[in-house]
Amino acid sequence: MQDIQLFFNKLSGLLWGWPMIIILLGTHVFLTIRLKFPQRKIFRGIALSVKSDGDSKGDVSQFGALATALAATIGTGNIIGVATAVSLGGPGAVLWCWLSGVFGIATKYSEGLLAVKYRVKTSDGTMLGGPMYALERGLGMKWLAVLFCVFTIIAALGIGCSVQSNSISTMLKETFNISQYVSGSILTVMVAAVIFFGIKGIARVCGFLVPFMAFFYVVGCVAILIMNAPFLGRAITLIFRSAFSVQAVGGGMAGGGLMIAMRYG
Repeated sequence: MQDIQLFFNKLSGLLWGWPMIIILLGTHVFLTIRLKFPQRKIFRGIALSVKSDGDSKGDVSQFGALATALAATIGTGNIIGVATAVSLGGPGAVLWCWLSGVFGIATKYSEGLLAVKYRVKTSDGTMLGGPMYALERGLGMKWLAVLFCVFTIIAALGIGCSVQSNSISTMLKETFNISQYVSGSILTVMVAAVIFFGIKGIARVCGFLVPFMAFFYVVGCVAILIMNAPFLGRAITLIFRSAFSVQAVGGGMAGGGLMIAMRYG
């Protein structure tokens, strides 16, 4: 067990080392400048994403796509990402986590644009897209597209599924003393019932659940801020004072990267 733990510690250090941090931050900044700061149009994009478009060619509505993208981010994704940043880099890492999120909008926009540009339509009319199609059709690197799919499956089994299911089963065990085997079995059946209907089924379920998730998540955040209002000034001051250290920058970028990983999951 110690050897396994040591292996994963070394792997984590390799994946979230300075080369990855520089690549991530460099990509965010480069695309932000190259695309002339697409962040300035974020609110217009949000407004358009909740409107229906009868002429769209996709399999799901714009709101369904938005809800699906938010489903893995709201709650576990943001909480664990920020917690990782703070644990690795201290309070100052929060600032770099914010900046990573803001500049990362350009990277996410670019990925979405490429997914639409290189998507394909199957014989039954279903639309298929994503980084693997951009790699194969855009760069002509089918081997890299296959490799991306393999690593995505591995990541989905770990950070994409295990973290969320463990959070749910642990909470039910500690709060209601429900066996983790029982909650895990029920969760498996519920997830299977959704994904067997494909992306349309996933989008429909997310479109129904995500608004409630977002509402309670925002209300919970506001409630926490109100209850801790006397400490907000000191907390913000501590964040900015602690932000300009190597440890804080690394922790913030790792936290931001983890949130991205959770979103892909």
